Amino acid sequence: MVELEEKRVPSPDRDGDDEIVAEGASVVHGELPQDDSGPPKVSSAVEVLHEKVTKQIIKEGHGQKPSKYSTCFLHYRAWTESTQHKFEDTWHEQQPLELILGKEKNENTGLAIGISSMKSGERALLNVGWELGYGKEGNFSFPNVPPMADIVYEVELIGFDETKEGKARSDMTVEERIGAADRRKMDGNELFKEDKLEEAMQQYEMAIAYMGDDFMFQLFGKYRDLALAVKNPCHLNMAACFIKLKRYDDAIAQCGIVLAEEVNNVKALFRRGKARAELGQTDAAREDFMKARKFAPEDKAITRELRLLAEDDKAVYQKQKELYKGLFGSRPDPKPATKNGLVSIWYWFLSLFSRLFKKERRKAD
Repeated sequence: MVELEEKRVPSPDRDGDDEIVAEGASVVHGELPQDDSGPPKVSSAVEVLHEKVTKQIIKEGHGQKPSKYSTCFLHYRAWTESTQHKFEDTWHEQQPLELILGKEKNENTGLAIGISSMKSGERALLNVGWELGYGKEGNFSFPNVPPMADIVYEVELIGFDETKEGKARSDMTVEERIGAADRRKMDGNELFKEDKLEEAMQQYEMAIAYMGDDFMFQLFGKYRDLALAVKNPCHLNMAACFIKLKRYDDAIAQCGIVLAEEVNNVKALFRRGKARAELGQTDAAREDFMKARKFAPEDKAITRELRLLAEDDKAVYQKQKELYKGLFGSRPDPKPATKNGLVSIWYWFLSLFSRLFKKERRKAD
């Protein structure tokens, strides 16, 4: 997106430094884990991190591992090992956890040990003994964890910030949080240009994590505008990544978040139209493109997409016409029926018999 002081409408298919454009709530940047009744089955080697913590890698990460006091952003699911009861799921809530290594809550001690061994983008299965989880008493509020319950985590490290003081988001000023999110967004843009889509989405998701709902609800006026100027481009850039990865439903969801704030956002309409067109939702896609064209009437990319939809409609019509030509075309001339020889002979005998019968009757008269 262009900077706030600029008034022009940006082209929806042009790359830029402030917003990535691609042809083609906090959300998960990779494929969503399977939501089965229990933890995933993993065949990789078991790594002992602590007497009470083991790890198995589900998906490899990249880069360095976080150090003490790093602010980590992660998604996880948690089950009690004995009953396989799932008691927490940040993927479902679409809100990643912020965890500062060395300053974590007691119940997250085992989780923090696992996270400190992981790289950005890595997904792993952790088995944590009750001593490093919710302890002897368990937890009877939310989440509900029984006493002395060993825990199984499926966890993904989205990314982390290296900070000496280990400053949490809640301790940052508004300017600091917006600035941290903006730096992540810019890092994501550079990774996108290198076609490192997964890594780019990690940066965008971390940027969005700084702009969580609890934070946005507190903002108004200038500060809300500044926050949206960072947050919305991250959602749009995520949509661009999802289109490239052919994850069109995810792209539509990202555009929907932006359109909830800016109903006439041209880029959001354009990308949602692209995703809908790929899914075969041509009427909805055309509606998005037509609305986008109202606010950017000279944009060639929008015109091109509308032309492609029209050509697709024409091709579909021609196929249907060929398919149903026999039903809607002129009726073919009926072919003369072929007479059966035996039937013809039978009728000849009947005719002869009838004439003889009439002749004998006249003689009798």
